[in-house]
Amino acid sequence: MGLIEAILLSIVTASTPLLLAASGELIAERAGVLNLGVEGMMLIGAVCGFAGAWATGSTAIGALCGIAAGVALSALFALAAIGLAINQVAAGLALTILGTGLAGLIGAPFVGENITAAPHLWLPWLTDVPLIGKLLFGQDALVYLAIGLIAAIAYVLACTRTGLILRAVGDDPASAHALGYNVAAIRTLAVLFGGGCAGLAGAYLTLAYTPFYAPGMTAGRGWIALALVVFASWRPGRLVAGAILFGAVSILQLHAQAIGLGVPSQLMSALPYLATVLVLVLISRVRRGGSVAPAALGTAFVPER
Repeated sequence: MGLIEAILLSIVTASTPLLLAASGELIAERAGVLNLGVEGMMLIGAVCGFAGAWATGSTAIGALCGIAAGVALSALFALAAIGLAINQVAAGLALTILGTGLAGLIGAPFVGENITAAPHLWLPWLTDVPLIGKLLFGQDALVYLAIGLIAAIAYVLACTRTGLILRAVGDDPASAHALGYNVAAIRTLAVLFGGGCAGLAGAYLTLAYTPFYAPGMTAGRGWIALALVVFASWRPGRLVAGAILFGAVSILQLHAQAIGLGVPSQLMSALPYLATVLVLVLISRVRRGGSVAPAALGTAFVPER
């Protein structure tokens, strides 16, 4: 029972940064913007979140610093891809390279430092319930924030005028512009939101997942978050299932190594990424008849003058 509880708790913590980053990217892509810079924004969010918490002793301030760093980096992408109509794929890859370099520069003084991890919720009686107590009532605040965020995104996209406008911009920006909506402004706000979520996801790694900073500690999670959006068919509900699936693969390979299955550790470490490729291949075969992606995804829009 204790082992099962430990595995479930580990899956939740491993899934949370994926869910946060993928939620922000989902909004950006529903607005028609493909931002491949999630990995870079997560890295800069991780180091700035750690630096903020290390300097102030507050994980809340650290989380805000991570969000601010992600928003700042995504603003550069928005300027290039939306303001200057540069190719979105090239701009996103450049953003990842920039974020990786900046994170290494900023984080050099913090390598080897430690902070106090984000506190976990504790409710008398409820948290002590075997198996599900800590799972439901013993998580840190960012886990509950991630769940609330995806619920809010699902509601906004499906039930509000704001969600309808966002989807219209992602499917047919020319028609949205003809109706009087500022496509560039809407896309920019969506990209900034995605950057804030990616920065928070990175900050989660240093504030709650492992309360220390190490270079490259995102370990490709930004790319997995991008794949999650495709896996979820750009639907928030499926995003939760995808995050749990990939989080479970990441954790189970660690437990498989711990019990000594005799499989090379390098192969076990590659399992989350092999699973990502396999899932994307299966999805592409299932959707052979057509795509469910936003129609204008990755396409720059320059209004006629």
